[in-house]
Amino acid sequence: MNLHGGLFLPHHQAKTNMKEVNPQETSRASAFDLWMTSPMPMVTLTKTFDITHIHKASKKRHIKLNALLCWCIGNAASQVEEFYMLPIEGKMYQFNSIAINVIVNNQKGGINSCDIPYTHDFNRFYEDYLRLTQSVSESCESIFIEDAMIIGTSAVVATELDCIVNQYTDKFLNPMVMWGKYRQSWFKTTLPISFQFHHVQMDGGHAARFLDILQKEMNAI
Repeated sequence: MNLHGGLFLPHHQAKTNMKEVNPQETSRASAFDLWMTSPMPMVTLTKTFDITHIHKASKKRHIKLNALLCWCIGNAASQVEEFYMLPIEGKMYQFNSIAINVIVNNQKGGINSCDIPYTHDFNRFYEDYLRLTQSVSESCESIFIEDAMIIGTSAVVATELDCIVNQYTDKFLNPMVMWGKYRQSWFKTTLPISFQFHHVQMDGGHAARFLDILQKEMNAI
């Protein structure tokens, strides 16, 4: 099943990493009945995060802040069961793994999409992040992972933003995490982050739990 369209990372377990499930046999049965045919099933929550610790860690360790944020997003999402299910084309799918999508500026002045496989091992994640984003930047070709539950990200760092609401399209129902430029005061660095999700995939309580865990993951860097 082509969920994106484009180039794909080689993967030898595509048939086992995702499967169609009966939504009525999942915890999302009622949500599926209520929201699957809704004209606007996407919900957006925004929370201002204290990124003082992760920002300092990025500078001290000479690690890209965006990579640290993406890894923390993966860590937090992996602790919320609902992230491993997603409605696609009117059906419900269950996944065994997740990946983080980032937007890459390419050498032609345009942008491409790049999926980074999530792993709890940061060194491995960062190695993949650097290798894959560089490849996309140089080739000007997007890289997708077909059989993982993709969490989209968008870093609009040219300006400070209080909230970002992504367009709704039935071609991409995946969760999205979005932010602008961080804000610094004398002793604190903050960053408003918006989280958009499909109501069939999760409820507001699950989303709020994810955001709470995300702050804890940032503090633990």
